[in-house]
Amino acid sequence: MRVNVGNVLRLACLLLSACLPLAAHAAASDPVDTALIVSVDVSGSVNAERYQLQMQGIAKALEDPAVLGAIQGGPHGGILFAMIAWADKPHLVVDWQRIGSREDALAIAARIRTLPQQGGDFTCFRPMFETIAEDVIPAMPAKAMRIVVDVSGDGIDNCTPPSELAEFHKAVLAQGATINGLPILVPGENDTVGVGSFRAPGYGLRNLSSDPHEPAGDMTTLPDWYGKHVLGGANAFLMPAEGYGDFARALRRKFVIEISGLPGPAMATRR
Repeated sequence: MRVNVGNVLRLACLLLSACLPLAAHAAASDPVDTALIVSVDVSGSVNAERYQLQMQGIAKALEDPAVLGAIQGGPHGGILFAMIAWADKPHLVVDWQRIGSREDALAIAARIRTLPQQGGDFTCFRPMFETIAEDVIPAMPAKAMRIVVDVSGDGIDNCTPPSELAEFHKAVLAQGATINGLPILVPGENDTVGVGSFRAPGYGLRNLSSDPHEPAGDMTTLPDWYGKHVLGGANAFLMPAEGYGDFARALRRKFVIEISGLPGPAMATRR
């Protein structure tokens, strides 16, 4: 019996093309080492220059050889990455993406450099936490050994009563996430925070917290506030940036620790 080679090749191509989407789907759903949610403050204090320093810092961190080594060095050799820009409202500016190669990381870094700045005046942690707990983490396309939320900003919450903030903070932790903080310290602007800080309409000039465990009316520092209201979960840590110019350095180091699953620095503030 004569075999038509052309027909055999066509059949092979059809079978291969049918299998490729299945293979891609399987790869997309493979477990990862870390699911990393980068949550960036873009409120009124963040001008165009500061916004670009943050976007460039995130992009450069993803391109950094040490970060790429951490991404590829885990048991599964990959991570999931998502990014939120938040002020009055949170915006999911990068939906879940898998990073398993240098090419993946470079593509996402290039995308981050072109993200338009989102508007917003106030520093509203509650809707950011709510979105992460109810929308972002449940939409993860694959299982992760650990979930890390990386929150950066230069101010305290000025939208939400402390009890409501705590409720939605706990909702993120209930998803099995660790929340780390990168407070951006700007001399002359946020050396101390608390009573009298800039407030959204309706919030009022009230004490920093109605929590009985906190002295009423006390001023505090931004790292201390982050330690009490942002940090949470296993091995949570703070890594402050000494101004926006130091953001890239601090974030790069923070990514290596978070993606590798290493303990935070010994001097870090923990909850």
